[in-house]
Amino acid sequence: MSELPTGTVTFLFTDIEGSTRLLHELGDAYADELAEHRRVLRDVSSAHGGVEVDTQGDAFFIAYARARDAISAAAEAQRALRSGPIRVRMGIHTGEPLRTDEGYVGMDIHRGARIAAAGHGGQVLVSQTTRELVSNDLAEEFVLRDLGEHGLKDLSRPQRIFQLVGDGLERDFPPLATLENRPTNLPPQPTPLIGRQRELAEVVELLRSPDVRLLTLTGPGGAGKSRLALQAAADLLDDFGDGAFFVGLAGIADPSLVLLSIAQALGVKETGGLSSAEALGAFVRDRELLLVLDNLEHVLDASSQVSDLILKAPSVKAILSSRAPLRVSIEREYPVPELADRDAVALFSERAQAIKPDFRLNGDGPTVALICRRLDGLPLAIELAAARAKVLSPHALLERLDRRLPVLTGGPRDVPDRQRTLRDTIAWSYELLDESEQRLFSRLAVFAGGFTLRAAERVCDADLDTLASLVEKSLVRQGEDRFRMLETIREFALERLEESGELERIRRRHLDFFLEFAGSEKSEVDREGAEWLDCLEVEHDNFRTALEFARGLDDPRLELRLASSLADFWEHQGHLAEGLERIREALGSDPDGPADIREPALQWGSMIALKKGDFETARQLAEEKKRQAAALGDEAGVGSSIQLLGNLATAEGRYDEARVLLEQSKSIRKRLGDELGLQSSQHNLGLLEMDQGDYGRARQELQSALAISEKHGLQRARANNLCDLAFAELGDGSGNASSRFREALSACAQLRWRENIAYCLVGCGAVAIAGGNLEQAGHFLGQADRLCDDLPLRLETYAQAVGDQLEQDLRSRLGEDRLEALRAEGRLLSMEDAVSEALLALDR
Repeated sequence: MSELPTGTVTFLFTDIEGSTRLLHELGDAYADELAEHRRVLRDVSSAHGGVEVDTQGDAFFIAYARARDAISAAAEAQRALRSGPIRVRMGIHTGEPLRTDEGYVGMDIHRGARIAAAGHGGQVLVSQTTRELVSNDLAEEFVLRDLGEHGLKDLSRPQRIFQLVGDGLERDFPPLATLENRPTNLPPQPTPLIGRQRELAEVVELLRSPDVRLLTLTGPGGAGKSRLALQAAADLLDDFGDGAFFVGLAGIADPSLVLLSIAQALGVKETGGLSSAEALGAFVRDRELLLVLDNLEHVLDASSQVSDLILKAPSVKAILSSRAPLRVSIEREYPVPELADRDAVALFSERAQAIKPDFRLNGDGPTVALICRRLDGLPLAIELAAARAKVLSPHALLERLDRRLPVLTGGPRDVPDRQRTLRDTIAWSYELLDESEQRLFSRLAVFAGGFTLRAAERVCDADLDTLASLVEKSLVRQGEDRFRMLETIREFALERLEESGELERIRRRHLDFFLEFAGSEKSEVDREGAEWLDCLEVEHDNFRTALEFARGLDDPRLELRLASSLADFWEHQGHLAEGLERIREALGSDPDGPADIREPALQWGSMIALKKGDFETARQLAEEKKRQAAALGDEAGVGSSIQLLGNLATAEGRYDEARVLLEQSKSIRKRLGDELGLQSSQHNLGLLEMDQGDYGRARQELQSALAISEKHGLQRARANNLCDLAFAELGDGSGNASSRFREALSACAQLRWRENIAYCLVGCGAVAIAGGNLEQAGHFLGQADRLCDDLPLRLETYAQAVGDQLEQDLRSRLGEDRLEALRAEGRLLSMEDAVSEALLALDR
């Protein structure tokens, strides 16, 4: 893509006319003809300086730095293809598109494609913009014939179109396939549809299916349902001999007026004693029509009338936009999804450039992408945000989006009032709810990041029917086992909850529910399991919300209880910085809290601080834990505190002191018969021996620890011991390191334990380089780097030494540039792909 022209660029779009028919007519020969067509286009475009931007099926998109070159290439290609069975329509347009890593974005791209689509096989159409550029530079052999203004199927304002005429080119064609030449009242739109190519193709395909008679596009306000329906209707104009007609229903409140509105759009009047409904039925019965019924959600009582009308007219279909389905037998529902990142960024850029012509993404692409994600990919929200680009940079706009609704105002004056601010758009849906739906809608705003049915029942007194109704009305989204609100909608719902006076009561119920959830009575084995940790991860935003609410209450023990219940989760999942901050805040808010609540927070907080390299905090928490345990006569608590201090001494290189402390901890646990604690002591003694290079003694301690972990089914402890045993066998060259790393990596992958996967990948790199697999070793090193950066993670001394040696060996054998390239490739691998590659390598 680096060679794509920038600045003012001319686009050539091509597409084969009647490709499906040709496939049936030519059979196997079609493949050869298609290949020849592609060869001709590529050879000609290259000869004239064209750069191929994209190829989809039989369509080409080619960019030229000069408009004259594009016209010459199109003419030469048409001459070369004229003698064959394939006829190609071509469109040429010039503009100043936005350049991205993946190509171009902007209205000019869409306009050029629509110009090409309006033509016929053998015809070259040229936009007025291109014509003006070449008016004094056109080769004498060519003339641009003015075909007048035409409304294109992108529904934007009419465009003046010219036909390229010259020797060897066909001159006479049927009328252009534009809106003027089809029976329709589809309203022109101020801008073409940005993105939605996948959704548009799916909707068009559905409406072409004989089984689909009535298609309802559903989604929240601002999702772009109406625009998608209109574009699909424009693309289907050639499929309906009697046209496509738009019926806007937002302005009517009486369901009995729906059929009358359809009749008025079609120009049907009451005649011969027939009512308007009867006259409409008689009019559509034998016609091929596509009806676009827009904004039906507030007149759903007319659903059966609309269904009856379609059923009695076998060649009539309807596409509807509604925030809720009709619930009739012939309906097919199509939920309109959020915009994909790339399309959302393109829409923002397009709308920003419309009000600020010098707007360019430059280095702000990631910021704009984040803005669009914060706005849930809703086209209306993105357009309203882009309107602020005139006075706010993308970074400044992002900072203001913590409260979205006040920012998202000031839409165009020529759209309905409810679409001029996002709040009005959502309010339109809210006001259509009954009292029980409104009450549940506002209460559900207490959840962050989604919720389960059980949580909604317990916290909000939800019943399934009312929740299902909110899903149906596009105010709540349903996944496989969770529900969620788009954040823009949730903000509106939270405002309603505050107004209701229920906010504090519902938030307290939310806190109580997640306190109970996090503190569920589970064995150590259960709490280590990937499934339980995944459950906690899914609810992490709800836990954050609950902690923030608890901090403002009079009872500080609520915050401490929740933080203590989550401490092992934060450590296991690598949320080290957040976990340590929240633990310290909770401990500080209740310094005199009960020992049984403070103990896990002190224990895990010290462990997290040690992993982060915050040795002073680790020491403070461990010593406080020891003092607390001693005061209570809790010998087991003293033993675990001494182990924490021993681990700290190991990390700081005070090995003699560390050995005394860890042996003391081990002795206490032996005396108490605490096998789980003994396993931990032996494991940490093994790490100490490895740091000092005594791999034989390390293996003895780690093998004893492994036996205990396997006896008691401690999944994480087993994976941990396997990983460190592999490093011990790597260090003493016993020859079993490869099989040990394979076993360890499999166990860690099953637990999705990113921290220990990083350790294993460092070891796999050492095994790979020993076997001469230098490129794989570079990949493993890169992926381990990425995991360490993402967590973030500081490797233990023994593993860091292996990693440093691996890097040094690879650099000396591959050179700096090749090593860095391999590391970069490794960083791009997903964790799952890196694990798969490592397991395959270890099997060899």
